[in-house]
Amino acid sequence: MLLEINGLTGTPGGPFRLEVDAGECVVISGPSGIGKSLLLRMIADLDENEGSVLLSGASRNAMPAPQWRRQVTYVAAESGWWAANVREHMHPAQSALPFLSQLGLGEQLLDASVSQLSTGERQRLALIRAVIRKPRVLLLDEPTSALDEKTVLRVEALLKDLMASGTGIVMVTHNEQQAHRMATRRYHMTSGQLTEISA
Repeated sequence: MLLEINGLTGTPGGPFRLEVDAGECVVISGPSGIGKSLLLRMIADLDENEGSVLLSGASRNAMPAPQWRRQVTYVAAESGWWAANVREHMHPAQSALPFLSQLGLGEQLLDASVSQLSTGERQRLALIRAVIRKPRVLLLDEPTSALDEKTVLRVEALLKDLMASGTGIVMVTHNEQQAHRMATRRYHMTSGQLTEISA
C-alpha cells in the first residue's frame, strides 16, 4: 500500500482511516466547511494531528517534515506564492514546459509576475509546481474549481497520466462529474467521519 492512514485525528475530527494505492485516485466529497481541506492538510502534516500515517510502510514521524511534504504534496485551491516571478517557483523551470503545453498555458508565463496571473492560471501553475517535484502522493484540494470545462479535462488528463505512472492521488472536489471520471474509490465526509460510497 502506498499511503496508509490510521487513527488520524485533529480539528476536523476523526479518527480517520484511509488507504491509497499507487495509481489510485481517492475522491472525497461533502458539504463546504466540514473539514475536507483540513484533512488533506493533516495528511501533509501542515496542521496539528495525531495518528499513524505511512508511506510505503515508512512512518511519517521517522522523516523530517520537508522530506515528507516533497513526497506527499498538498496543493491548495488557492496556493500561496512566495516570490514575485513564476519562474522562481519552478525548479528546474525546463521541466515545467511539457506540463504548460498540456494544460493550455504559454511558455511566456514562466517569466510572468504572479500578480498578473488569472485565478485559473495560478491554479494550473500551482499544480505544475507540485508535479515537477515528482511527489509519490498528490493531495489536491478543488484543483479545477477556477477552470472552464475544456481546461478541467486537460487537468484530468494530466492527473490520469500521473496515475498511470504510479502516483497516488487524494482529491477533494464538489464536481460530481469529475468525481465519477476520476475516482477509483470515493468517500463522503460528514462531521468527523469518512464513509466509503460507490465510485
